[in-house]
Amino acid sequence: MPSTVSDLITPTARLLAAAGLPREEWLGVRRQGIGGSDVAAILGMDKRRGPLHVYLDKRGELEERRDAKLDRSARRGQKLESLVAELFAEETGLAVVDSPGTLQHAQHPHMLVNIDRAVFDDIGGEIGGDGGVLECKTRTWRSARAEDWRGGEPPDGPAIQAYWGMAVTGYRKAWVAGLLDDDFVHFRLAYDQELIDHLVKAVNDFWHEHVVAGVPPEPGDLEATDELLSHMWDVKADSMRFFSPEEITEADKLLARRRELLDERKELKRELDGIENKLKQKLGDAEIALAPGRELYSWKRNGNFAPKRFREAHPRIAERYQRRVSVLDIEALKTHQPDKYTAFRARVLRVPGSPE
Repeated sequence: MPSTVSDLITPTARLLAAAGLPREEWLGVRRQGIGGSDVAAILGMDKRRGPLHVYLDKRGELEERRDAKLDRSARRGQKLESLVAELFAEETGLAVVDSPGTLQHAQHPHMLVNIDRAVFDDIGGEIGGDGGVLECKTRTWRSARAEDWRGGEPPDGPAIQAYWGMAVTGYRKAWVAGLLDDDFVHFRLAYDQELIDHLVKAVNDFWHEHVVAGVPPEPGDLEATDELLSHMWDVKADSMRFFSPEEITEADKLLARRRELLDERKELKRELDGIENKLKQKLGDAEIALAPGRELYSWKRNGNFAPKRFREAHPRIAERYQRRVSVLDIEALKTHQPDKYTAFRARVLRVPGSPE
């Protein structure tokens, strides 16, 4: 049933679920639509999740794998969110209001968002007034550097979340604020109707053509998707599946293109090796190549240590630095627990006659 104007608590959104729900209930609410953290994954802009992850999650078919490190990071982010919002309010003079919970677009029920905070010009602002969206992020210096927080604009991921917040709420202002170790930065995003329309269309197409229709999206090239596919099915040893004529045609095209790419990779590897060897030869017994005012390249002894070569060259010294370590006895595990051993083996794609 469409929402009425009286249902709205922002210009275009109603409250679907109040904040503070138990985790299982909150996960159930999330599966009713696409949230801000899903949009970048759908667009292929999230290194940890891809379109297939989102599809399986919304269909209730994704096995939840809790990672203790990621859980700690998420809890840290939630606890520090209030500090980020407080710093933002102090530096900008704007009023910041807690999110009421999960918001749902009145005309497009599959469009959901949990904004971190709402922003207003003064303390008297109300959630349904002329407000804006604030995305609050905390990052270690390593992750901040990897995401490129040092530029004049916020990283793509947080920016996409903020724009999605505007798409769902109808607000026309948004900010991204980040606590990067002990450094604090914030950015005002320019309202971009064309970008918002693009996000809405991409999400609408994904929701109806994949989630509702039950048609999985293309898996894409993420390493995270490779990991997902490796654990999606319980596989019986040497089990077989006969392809239909249509599937054979499609598989042959993919295999032919795969062969082309492998050949190209070999040629590119040869060319790359040749270029790098020329650069090494030019450097000779120096480590750093310089030009006026800049470093051209370096060739230093800062790579992986070669223990086997060291033991062969200096056996007596190597013996002095030997130490016993506790390792998993894989062969014994394979013998005594074959089912568990098999369950944790990686699935490897092999093609007969391939030049790999």
